[in-house]
Amino acid sequence: MTPERFRQIEELYHAAREGTADERAALLARADPELRRELESLLAQRTGGEVLDRPAIRNAPELPEHATVTQLTSGACLGPYRIESKVGEGGMGEVFRAIDTRLGRAVAIKTTREQFSARFAREARAISSLNHPNICTLYDVGPNYLVMELVEGPTVADKINAGGVPVEEALTIARQIGDALEAAHEKGIIHRDLKPANIKVKPDGTVKVLDFGLAKIAEQSAPSTESPTVPMGVSRVGQVMGTAAYMAPEQARGKVVDKRADIWAFGVVLYEMLTGRRLFQGETISDTLARVLTNEPEWERVPARAQRLLKSCLQKDPQRRLRDIADAWRLLEDTPAPAAGSRLFGIAAGVLAITTALALWAPWRSTDIGMQRPSPRLDLDLGTDVSLAGDAGPAVALSPDGTRIVFVSQDQSGVSRLFHRRLDQPRAALLSGTEGAAEPFFSPDGQWVGFFAEGKLRKTRIDGGEPVSLCDAPSGRGASWGEDGNIIAALNADAGLSQVPSGGGNEVSISQLGPGEACHRWPHVLPGGKFVLFTVSRMINNFDEAGIALLSLQDHTRKMLLEHAGMYPRYLPSGHVVYVTKGRLFAAPFDEKRLRFTGAATRLEEVAADIPRGFAQVDFSAAGICALRTHGGQGLSTPQWLDGVGKTEPLGLEAARYHYLRLSPDGARLAYVATQGSNSDLFIYDWQRRIKTRLTNGRVTRSPVWSPDGRFVVFAGVGGMFAAQTDTGGTPAQLTRSNNQQVPDAFSPDGRRLVFTEVIAGVKGETRILPVGSEGGQIRAGEPQPLFKASIGPDDPSFSPDGRWLAYSNAEGGTYEVYVRAFPDEGRQVQVSNAGGRLPLWSRNGHELFYRTEDQRIMVAHYTVNGESFIPERPRPWYGKRIANVGDNSNLDLAPDGRRFVVLMPAEVTEARESQSHVTLVMNFFDEVRRRVAAGQSFLR
Repeated sequence: MTPERFRQIEELYHAAREGTADERAALLARADPELRRELESLLAQRTGGEVLDRPAIRNAPELPEHATVTQLTSGACLGPYRIESKVGEGGMGEVFRAIDTRLGRAVAIKTTREQFSARFAREARAISSLNHPNICTLYDVGPNYLVMELVEGPTVADKINAGGVPVEEALTIARQIGDALEAAHEKGIIHRDLKPANIKVKPDGTVKVLDFGLAKIAEQSAPSTESPTVPMGVSRVGQVMGTAAYMAPEQARGKVVDKRADIWAFGVVLYEMLTGRRLFQGETISDTLARVLTNEPEWERVPARAQRLLKSCLQKDPQRRLRDIADAWRLLEDTPAPAAGSRLFGIAAGVLAITTALALWAPWRSTDIGMQRPSPRLDLDLGTDVSLAGDAGPAVALSPDGTRIVFVSQDQSGVSRLFHRRLDQPRAALLSGTEGAAEPFFSPDGQWVGFFAEGKLRKTRIDGGEPVSLCDAPSGRGASWGEDGNIIAALNADAGLSQVPSGGGNEVSISQLGPGEACHRWPHVLPGGKFVLFTVSRMINNFDEAGIALLSLQDHTRKMLLEHAGMYPRYLPSGHVVYVTKGRLFAAPFDEKRLRFTGAATRLEEVAADIPRGFAQVDFSAAGICALRTHGGQGLSTPQWLDGVGKTEPLGLEAARYHYLRLSPDGARLAYVATQGSNSDLFIYDWQRRIKTRLTNGRVTRSPVWSPDGRFVVFAGVGGMFAAQTDTGGTPAQLTRSNNQQVPDAFSPDGRRLVFTEVIAGVKGETRILPVGSEGGQIRAGEPQPLFKASIGPDDPSFSPDGRWLAYSNAEGGTYEVYVRAFPDEGRQVQVSNAGGRLPLWSRNGHELFYRTEDQRIMVAHYTVNGESFIPERPRPWYGKRIANVGDNSNLDLAPDGRRFVVLMPAEVTEARESQSHVTLVMNFFDEVRRRVAAGQSFLR
C-alpha cells in the first residue's frame, strides 16, 4: 500500500469520525469503490482503541449498493433465529445472542451491512469445515449475517487489559491457539486477522479462536465449488486486510501472504500476553504499520523460556520465520512437548495436564526393540454412572481429531443412550433422543454422530438437537461415513452393504452375498472415499476366521484381500490395515494405491471382541489415538434355566460360544451349536444326566429344529439341510440340496411340514414350506411351496400348539415386530408386539405367546381365539433383565411347562456391569504400529 493510499484512507477515517454529515457525504462521494472496500476491510476494525463511527458510513447516500442491516431487538427473528440480546459490536458489524428455533440451540449472530456474494458464501462454507475444539464453529450463512457457535467468557484482550496473563496460563492459551491455527492451515485456510479480541477463553479454560471472516481461499488454485477444502492459499498482491497492530510485514505491504502471516500474529498475541504491553502501537494506522515494518520487540520483557519461540515467530522476513505452527512447542525452553503432537495439547491442557500426565500414564515397560518404550497410555474413567453397552456393537467412537469421545452407556433398567465427552473435560453430556442407540460412528468433520436405534440408521449433531432418521435398519451391523457424504452401512445382519446419503434419500444396495456367504458386516471407508473394507463370512455366528474384502464404491466390484483371517478391518493412516482374530489385534502393511497387502501381519494388542457378531471394542482417530477395551465381550456364555422371578440354575455346561438353543419336545434334552475356530458342531445334551453327545464332526452348522417326536434334529449345513437321528447317532443324512443357504425354522405339530428360509444371493430370504415324511427310519422331503400367498419375508416362524396359527417377526415397517397369521394363510396378519420383537415362542399348555425384544428382554402376550380371529392382549415383561446377546436369534427356548426358559447368560463376570466405565487411550499409536510391524514383534502387555 502506497503512502498516498494511506493518506486517502486516513482522510476518510477522520472525516467519518469528526466531520459533519455533509462533509462525510462529499468525501465518500469522491472515494472510488476500491478505496471504499479498503476502508471497510481495514479501517472498520478496532485499531489503537478507536472504533470507526459505523453510522457515518452506513448512512452515506453515495453507497446505495450496500444493504443496510435492519435494527434487531429482543424477540425479533432473522430467518429461523430468534434474537435474545445484543452482546457486542465490532468493526464488521453487531453480534447478537439468538436461539435457533429449529434445534433449540443458542447461537451467536454477527450481522453486516453488506450483502454477501456467492463467493463469500462458498468460502464461508469452506471455513465451516473447520471442526476443531479451539475454533468457533460457523453454522450458517445468511444474506448479510453469519451464524456461529455461542462462546461465553472473556477475550484474551479482556484478560490483558485486566492486568496481564500469568506465564503458565499464557502458554496454555497459546498452545490451544496454535492447535486452532494448525487445523485451519491443514485445510488451506488462513485467519489473517488473529488478535486478542478474536480469541475467547471459556470458563473451563478452553480457548476459542473467533472470526475467520477475513480468511481467504487461494484464488490461483480455482477449486471446484463443491470442494469443502482447498490447498493452502494466499491473498491477492496489493490487497491489505487485517488489523494494523497484528499484521505481518508482508501483509502490511500488501504483498502475497500465506500461513506464516498467522504465525506472526500468533507471536504478537503471545508477546502481549506475556508482557502485558502492545507490541506495535502508534497514534495513527500508518504509524502502527511503520513500527510493524521497522521496530524490534523488547526481548528483555519476555520470559527466557519463551524467547526462542517468539523470535522464530516474529522474523520480519517470512522466509526466516517459523513455517509450521505445529513446530512451535519444541522451541519452548524447559517445557515438555505434548505426548502426541500439538493437536493433543487440548487434551493435556485439561484432565491430562502435561505436568501431571506421567503420573496417570500406564507404567513404562521395556520392549524387545532396543531401548524404545511403548506409547503412553491413559486409563480413562468415563464416570461411576457409566456402564458401557458393549454387547450390541462397538461402544466407543473417537472423533477424527481425537479430542472427543462418544460412547454407549446403559442405565439401571438397561436402556442404552449416547453420551459425548471432550477429553479435556471431566464430565460427559447426554445426546438427547438417542434411546436404544448402538454402534456410534463420526462424520468426517466430527460434527455429526451416526448410530443405529429402534430399527433405524440415524444421525445427530454432536452439539445438540434431535436425531434424524436416515433409513430403515432392522438389524444394523456397522457403518462408516465417507468423505463424499455417503454412509456405507450393513443394515441387516444377513445381507450385503448399502449406501445411504447422509443428507437424506433412498439407500442403494452396493454388495450382494455370494454363494455360501452369510453376511457382509462392519464396513470401513478408505481415505478418498473410493473403496471400503468390510468383513465377509460364511458363518452367521463365528467371525474368528472370516474374510476381509475390498469393495469399489464406483463400480461395486470387490476382491478378497485375506481369506480366513479375521474380522473388523480398519485402515490406519500409518499405511496399515488392522483386524481382529481370537480377541487379538493384528496389523499388516497395506499399499493404498495398489490395494494389496505388502507384508505379513504382526500381533499387537489384546482387545475385547465379540466373535459371534464380528466386531471389536476399538477405534482410532486421525490424530493417532487408539481407544480400546481389553476385557469382556468375547462371546462366551453358559446355558442356564431362568424363571419369571429372575432365579437362574446352571445346566452344567462349561463356558463356551453357544448358539441356537432348542429344547426337545419333552424338555429332557437340549440341542445346541457350539463354535470353536472355524467349526460349528451340533450337540445333544441330556441336562439331567449331564451327558453330552456330538452329532456332527467339524461341520459348519446352524439352526437345529426338533421333529415333534423327538427322533430327529434338522439343521442347516453347507449345501443344504441335514437330518441327524438323536437316539441312534450316525452320520447326518442330507435332506435337501442347494447352493444357497437353507435354514430350518419350525416343524408343524403333526410333523408333516417344515418351514425353512432360503437365502438367495442378492435377494431377501424366501420362506417356504417343505413337505416331509419318514421312510426306512429317515426323513424324506418333497417339493417346497411358498409359505404365504403374499411375499412378506417373515423371520423366526413358529407354529401354535394346535397348528392353526403361525407367529413370526417381520421388519416391513423398519423395525422387527411380532405378528400372527392363520395357517394355511388367509392373507390377514395381527400385530402382537408394540415396541419391537423377535423369536416368538408359544406356550404349549396355555394361551401365551412369548418373544424377545431387541435389547434382549423376554416379553409375554396373552391371547384368545374367537372363531377365526386371533386376539392378543397388550404385551408385558416376563423377565425384566437382559440375557446374553450372542449375535443370532436363538439365545433362548421355552420349556414345555411354559414356566421357565433355557437362556444364554454372559460368562464374563470379572467386573460388575455397573463398573464397566473404563477405556484405554493409547497415544502415538500409529508410530507404535510402524515400529512394531517393521520389527515384526509383538507388544502385548
